[in-house]
Amino acid sequence: MEKFNTHTGLVVPLDIANVDTDQIIPKQFLQKTERVGFGVHLFHERRYLDHEGTQVNPDFVMNKPEYKDASILLARENFGCGSSREHAPWAIEEYGFKVIIAPSFADIFYGNCINIGILPIQLTEAEVEELFQLAPNAQLTLKVDLPNNKVSCVLADNSVKEYAFSLSEFQQYSLENGVDSVGWTLNKLDKIKAFEEQMPAWQ
Repeated sequence: MEKFNTHTGLVVPLDIANVDTDQIIPKQFLQKTERVGFGVHLFHERRYLDHEGTQVNPDFVMNKPEYKDASILLARENFGCGSSREHAPWAIEEYGFKVIIAPSFADIFYGNCINIGILPIQLTEAEVEELFQLAPNAQLTLKVDLPNNKVSCVLADNSVKEYAFSLSEFQQYSLENGVDSVGWTLNKLDKIKAFEEQMPAWQ
């Protein structure tokens, strides 16, 4: 996966709480065995008026033309709840989102995002509400600075508003170095081999 350092992007406000993974990528689209082809089905039942996905729902926020280039998803609490399907962050990534901001995330979904290079940022409910107030009409662009763990935006009066966030040491390392949990283990092969050689044969 790619290294994550800083990202500046337009915010799309998804003002819905408890968005589960079946809403993010419905079960009928999980047959694919490779990690591609899911972005077009992201939020399928909200983005389209028909099952085939040919009639776009003009009332869904992500379909509004002013948000077509958004790369930061702003959501409400408990985002990514439900089943642990990895396809949910795959769809989010392929659609073009680099960052998700919410007051809380489902634990497995949160880890799956980290594992493919999406940065899930947890802010307080009050901070998220403030961002929702700034986001309508495609008026909110955020700069995300991972090394310094802060999110910032320029307000109408040209002042800068900053929000702090935190990750675990391993999650921070993984995103900044573009290394998932498997890659991290592979980097330790020499130590693993040396440990195994010290073990008695019967073990």
